[in-house]
Amino acid sequence: MAPLTGAPPLVDVRGLRKSFNGIAAVDGTAFSLARGECFALLGPNGAGKTTTLKLLLGLSNPDAGEIRLCGLPVPAHAREARSRVGVVPQSDNLDPDFTVTENLLVFGRYFGMTADTVRARIPSLLEFAGLSGRAGERISALSGGMKRRLALARALVNDPELLILDEPTTGLDPQARHLIWDRLKQLVALGKTVLLTTHFMDEAERLANRLAIMDGGRIVARGSPREVIEANIEPQVVEVYGDDVKAWLEAEGARSAQRHELSGETAFCYADDPRELLASLQGRANLRYLHRPANLEDVFLKLTGRELRD
Repeated sequence: MAPLTGAPPLVDVRGLRKSFNGIAAVDGTAFSLARGECFALLGPNGAGKTTTLKLLLGLSNPDAGEIRLCGLPVPAHAREARSRVGVVPQSDNLDPDFTVTENLLVFGRYFGMTADTVRARIPSLLEFAGLSGRAGERISALSGGMKRRLALARALVNDPELLILDEPTTGLDPQARHLIWDRLKQLVALGKTVLLTTHFMDEAERLANRLAIMDGGRIVARGSPREVIEANIEPQVVEVYGDDVKAWLEAEGARSAQRHELSGETAFCYADDPRELLASLQGRANLRYLHRPANLEDVFLKLTGRELRD
């Protein structure tokens, strides 16, 4: 199902600001989500993503700006708005003393749902999460991937209009990641609206209709994944590795590329036409290289830098 672009946005954030001890964590952020789309919020650690989500859910009050969540103003009507939202947090907060079924039952009661109503939904939720045979098991018996799928099922207990996922596949193996991706694609196809944060650029490229990249509390790029790539970086990348990469870069690579970076023992060369770069690498047995199209990770590193953020 395509996003319902003619309908009022399910999320509408304008001029959002929040500072801590005089330091801006969110600095004039604005974005909106159409019903039925998947929107990814990207950024390095400390960029303002988590603060933005807390403000959106009314868990923290903004210094300035306007927020409408599911048509309701936040924080004034945050409780009512949250009742129409499902959240999958980054950390595992399933109750280890309960079984899979009991976790769903208890969570449903937080939304004022009767036990009978929740029990009626549990079989379909567990089937969706691939956990039909695990209903009576304790949380300690589940793998990491199973726990993330249960957290997703739990977030759907109240049949939310909006699903918010904070780094949903961090720490999962490739098989578990692909299964989570498949389930999220199913939800969007059914008309659910999804807002996710992730550090995996391939995840954002696969899932998001649109995305925004944050850094220093500001949005520095936005659009569809393809639009963001085309607007912010050269189309071709040649990665060069080897002991002599620095000498090659200084002698030939730098003049053949529109832009280049040296990170450790790897040179990243960006170009509209890579033929001259590739020709300069022929016959150099001491150098290895990879030629590929530019991707979202290249854009992310260009806009936010390669330095570690702790």
